[in-house]
Amino acid sequence: MLLDTSALPPAERLEAFRHGMTNDSVPNHIVHEKTSEGVHARMELWSVGGLPMFSTYNSGFEAHRTPAHIRRQRSNPVVSVSLQHRGTGRAEVAGQRMLLGPDNVCVFHELSPRVYGWSGDGGSQAMVFDVERIGLPVETVVRASLRLRASPLHDLVLRHLRDMWRDPGRLARDPGATALAGATADLVRALLVSAAHDPGTPVVRSVMDETLLTRVTAHVRRHHTDPGLCAESIAAAHGVSVRHLYQVLREAEVSLEQWIISERLATARRMLASPDHAGLAIGVVAARCGFSSPSHFTRRFRSAYGLSPREWRQQAKQKASTPPTG
Repeated sequence: MLLDTSALPPAERLEAFRHGMTNDSVPNHIVHEKTSEGVHARMELWSVGGLPMFSTYNSGFEAHRTPAHIRRQRSNPVVSVSLQHRGTGRAEVAGQRMLLGPDNVCVFHELSPRVYGWSGDGGSQAMVFDVERIGLPVETVVRASLRLRASPLHDLVLRHLRDMWRDPGRLARDPGATALAGATADLVRALLVSAAHDPGTPVVRSVMDETLLTRVTAHVRRHHTDPGLCAESIAAAHGVSVRHLYQVLREAEVSLEQWIISERLATARRMLASPDHAGLAIGVVAARCGFSSPSHFTRRFRSAYGLSPREWRQQAKQKASTPPTG
């Protein structure tokens, strides 16, 4: 938790909000919307494998970054990628105005002037990438930011970012957090290159080839509960041949079929341990996780975890009902 103004006296909330939104290393001019309720804000920060994830829910404001602010910029600027999860955001970049809703990915390069904010209560969720990690010139990022929806990768990246924001605290504790952060940066870079250049140009083809494994990973994680997920459907979704798909996976030492099964089993394991799904029969859980046969699901589950699905559910239930000692 970075800031919760509800814990502060009303007279201190304005200054606290400004400190949360701007400082010497990220200069902005903040203009607050005047309301009878006054300023309020709740800001949180996580680090997922070194990737900062910043969430805010606050009253109306505008943050202006001018050329004068950029001249005072820190030596390691960043590219921010955000989702508007509450209200309607407004932005102006390179003379173009944009409205931002829940279906938009918003990108700002710190070395480009812009205006950003909203009226009334609103909220955004932003990830912050070092410009070196994105590896694109300011002009390319700005050009891409104005036409992100033109890229065929927009919806894939949007879904990936939404999934990242489901439980950032849990992701931050996961052993795979660093790999996840790297994959997210690769997807964002691919989206920016795709949006900034015409399809079919060498630079777009190159980045699409470079990020195929990352995009396939995101696709499988998104669709692993679909019983029809297979090499053919994955290859078709990414415009490659099945042979090429298997070649890329083989080079990464990934078995597609085992990988899909592992994702399905992990989802089933979470569902079986969750009180929210306690009323679901084992066969229903299996079907929801993409298994066409309950008996096949049970064999796979026992092989992976050493327990049957029923035994695992019972064990998880007993653990949840046992009071902590000490």
